[in-house]
Amino acid sequence: MATDTSSFLVATQNVQVGIGSHRQHHVVSHSWRYLLPHQQSLHNLREIAANLRGMDIVGLNEVDAGSFRSQYLNQAAFLAEQIGTTYWVQQRTRDWGDIAQHSNSLLSRWPLHEIERHAFQGTLKGRGLLRAIMEVEGRSVQVLITHLALAKHGRMRQVRQLLPFLQASLPTILLGDLNCGPEASELRLLRDEGGLQSPTHQPATFPSWSPQWQFDHILISEELQFAEVWTCAGQRSDHLPLMARLQWQDTAKNLGEADTTGILS
Repeated sequence: MATDTSSFLVATQNVQVGIGSHRQHHVVSHSWRYLLPHQQSLHNLREIAANLRGMDIVGLNEVDAGSFRSQYLNQAAFLAEQIGTTYWVQQRTRDWGDIAQHSNSLLSRWPLHEIERHAFQGTLKGRGLLRAIMEVEGRSVQVLITHLALAKHGRMRQVRQLLPFLQASLPTILLGDLNCGPEASELRLLRDEGGLQSPTHQPATFPSWSPQWQFDHILISEELQFAEVWTCAGQRSDHLPLMARLQWQDTAKNLGEADTTGILS
């Protein structure tokens, strides 16, 4: 992984509320942790933060906003402190009161402005879009965080609700667990009608113990370019993080750089 002053680093990860599933049998044996507190959650979150340290922008899914199951810890605030991102904002998508509070979260080293939280309309509630504007190297950038539905028809409905936000005349970064791969019709819609682009090659992120599916995505508008895309092994979630180094297109042309991908262990 290379870095320079003309680029910036972004990441997205579904952190599974600190449950720590990193083996296949944990799908069953750790399922009770979705509702009850456990002693390994802080350790799991610290391990997740260690792999995200140094990122400039981080999108998170399945972060608890401070409830019984997280021992009343706002996990977004904790991860922001651990990673070293000064600014953070959160959208509660499933608020079960004292029991559990699912959320999407955005962490940033730059101040956040024009923050918006939008709930997707549909039969099943609990999905939404978190939006914020930030200044990156003197340019305004729109960052969108979302976590799409498990069912295809739900994802298509949500993507269509997301498309109007992509009409903004601002460079845009979309981060999140979209529950489908780059070749899915949902992603094609985001590219064809939303004007976003995926990396040329994208590592699989799910399940973390044997990655097979490219569920987690970083999508960018035409003003930006991928310089590097990678993930890393040894996670404390059922998803690996997806990370990228982004450049402005005009800067990238001057440097003559192409995108690369990899997995760090």
